Amino acid sequence: MLLTTTNLHTAAWQCLCATDPTEKLNLTHATWAALQAGQLRAGPDVPPPEPIGAPGRPARPLLLPQRQVPHRGLGTEEGRAALVHAVAHIEFNAINLAWDAVYRFRNKPDAYYIDWVSCANDEARHFAMLNRRLAEMGHTYGDFDAHNGLWEMAERTAHYDTARMALVPRVLEARGLDVTPGMIERLRGVGDERTIAILEVILHEEVAHVAAGTRWFRYCCERDGLDPRETFLDLLRDYMGRNLRGPFNREARLQAGFDEEELDRLTMLALDA
Repeated sequence: MLLTTTNLHTAAWQCLCATDPTEKLNLTHATWAALQAGQLRAGPDVPPPEPIGAPGRPARPLLLPQRQVPHRGLGTEEGRAALVHAVAHIEFNAINLAWDAVYRFRNKPDAYYIDWVSCANDEARHFAMLNRRLAEMGHTYGDFDAHNGLWEMAERTAHYDTARMALVPRVLEARGLDVTPGMIERLRGVGDERTIAILEVILHEEVAHVAAGTRWFRYCCERDGLDPRETFLDLLRDYMGRNLRGPFNREARLQAGFDEEELDRLTMLALDA
């Protein structure tokens, strides 16, 4: 799919607004390829970002409050398909989150934009793998209800890049590092090796995405003269309240840039919640 711009912010907006999953994936891969080829740059010759709203997404899945999304066991094919769909929904949201980080936050180093376009490209590939797996199970994206928690946090942090970098990659997306190993073990118990293979790829690659969040959160803190550890904890209290959930995958989070003291304090916060 051909891009119609040489400005990265405009290309990110096109990717963000695409409602058809296939179109969004194709635009995402084309934008990453164009950036790598030196055909796109983040420049000032575009209007300021639009106020954040709903991203481009298909009419389905139906979005419900998180507590109303049904939970199904993995003992049936339907239950396993629902799990694959839930992860696919997270990955689809993650594509939009990466593009919004590119589109919304201006005047960043080139490395910032390379990180998040690369992340969008990875998330698109993850979504495609999961949607192919859903097709093998007789389903497609949109067949199960889902929730909008990831994007709701994007809306709440649209005004503040430090909060966005802290809370979307390092809290909500990092939760995948914590829970995916358990999913893999449960799926191993029912012999679903095809889904396990996909989740193992995603788990490995998501470490780098959370690490990008860590890198740019600390960049924002250094820019503003803030202590990263204390700022992260303050943002958690301000935005998450008592909703922080553990336990934490310490090994993966250390690889993603967390430090031991930070993880100890996160563990205490989760215990108090």
